[in-house]
Amino acid sequence: MTILLFKLQNVPDDEAADVRELLAGNDIYFYETHAGFWRLGIDALWLPDDTNLERARELIRVYQAERTANQQKIYADLVEQGQAPTLWQNFLLSPLRFIALIIAVFFILTLTLAPFGFMGKH
Repeated sequence: MTILLFKLQNVPDDEAADVRELLAGNDIYFYETHAGFWRLGIDALWLPDDTNLERARELIRVYQAERTANQQKIYADLVEQGQAPTLWQNFLLSPLRFIALIIAVFFILTLTLAPFGFMGKH
């Protein structure tokens, strides 16, 4: 029975390539599926059986821990150098998107909290 090993949806291309290389380099046979034109499938890496499942999961877990630490270090370096984008810089990059996001948040909050505001009037 095939086993889902690693979903590729919203995974950066370099990370997906690294995971493929990691599995291939450790002689773990896997295959890849794509969601297709209508996105009805799933973008993922699969194992044909569970013989290498634990080893593959451990390799991916270690890789992701290293990647997380590396990305956090890169971000910390950017913050230290003053190059990490601030809230104001994000606003200046796309003010319409930022304002639309704020309006959407207030709209959702209003819809969520409105029933509680009308309860006391009855």
